[in-house]
Amino acid sequence: MNRFKLLLAALLLGASPFAMAKTIEMDVNGLVCGFCAQGIEKTLKGLPATEGVFVNLEHHLVAVKLKDGADIDDAGLRKALKDSGYTVVAIHRTEHSLDEIRQQVKRGD
Repeated sequence: MNRFKLLLAALLLGASPFAMAKTIEMDVNGLVCGFCAQGIEKTLKGLPATEGVFVNLEHHLVAVKLKDGADIDDAGLRKALKDSGYTVVAIHRTEHSLDEIRQQVKRGD
């Protein structure tokens, strides 16, 4: 519900909701080992808009911190991960930092 309110507010103000997002969180199938995590990190860090990457195997979560003013479109993310052998189930754009996401995962939120 909060995500919807943020999107609605952005649209009413004439701003792009994607330009506001600091982080892209993805639910990804096919993550099974540390090698998977390293491969995804390397692939996503190679994109010009990426500032940082967090991968959690247990929760099938991949998070990308974007550089200020930068974005990666959903199709580009899906292609990068599909080409690496993974399936993106869902993509969410958030204001959460990678540290906040790490803490949420650690707490089990």
